[in-house]
Amino acid sequence: MSSVASMGRTALLVHGAWHGAWAWDRVLARLHSAGVEASAIDLPGHGNDHAAFGDLHGDAACVRRELDRLGREVVLVGHSYGGAVITEAGDHPAVDHLVYVAAFALDADESCVSAATDSANRISHEGRPDLSSGIVVTADDSVILDPLVAAQCLYNDCDEQTVAWALDRLGPQPFATLQQEPAVVAWRSRPSTYVVCTDDMAVHPDLQRIMARRCGSVVEWATDHSPFLCRPDLVTGLLVELANS
Repeated sequence: MSSVASMGRTALLVHGAWHGAWAWDRVLARLHSAGVEASAIDLPGHGNDHAAFGDLHGDAACVRRELDRLGREVVLVGHSYGGAVITEAGDHPAVDHLVYVAAFALDADESCVSAATDSANRISHEGRPDLSSGIVVTADDSVILDPLVAAQCLYNDCDEQTVAWALDRLGPQPFATLQQEPAVVAWRSRPSTYVVCTDDMAVHPDLQRIMARRCGSVVEWATDHSPFLCRPDLVTGLLVELANS
């Protein structure tokens, strides 16, 4: 886990599939400079965490344990698959606000896979790269990403150095996590903000807008799927505002 020190509410940042706490490094540095307390957690088996992979419910339990430790008002942030995690974990009493960044704000009968499949059936994806074409299922039922497809879909607004840095850190993702439905739907009981990333080539912006209707407020940024890398200033500005409000 990475953390920084400060005042006001604290922010807890949850990464998406294939990533780790490292994804938030640029945001954490800026939050620290702004005097906002924040930490980024490695879900089990990701980043610097060497535990066995879990499922969606295990990942949510991991976040809830960290919320127990923080024991104070928290802005809980989820990116992409991390949105499914904070949806289940976010009814914890320490959570004041949920932030979904191009994330799966799932309902009780949805999984990341079912939401994406429904999007493919209802929304035109013509002219867009296909993230699913780069997914490889391994013998242990994890999924990995082809680097070329990952670059096209996850980091299309990032400079070459950033893309290479991120690709070098991507790891496998348990397939089960993407197929499971949340046991709790926290956006029904917590204030929430959804960030739609309009240049996103991984999660269609129109699917994001559908899920964004579930949240209390919505902002749109002209960024790719990874604004924490291409526009960390935008992510920081939003979290500073929420932490100090």
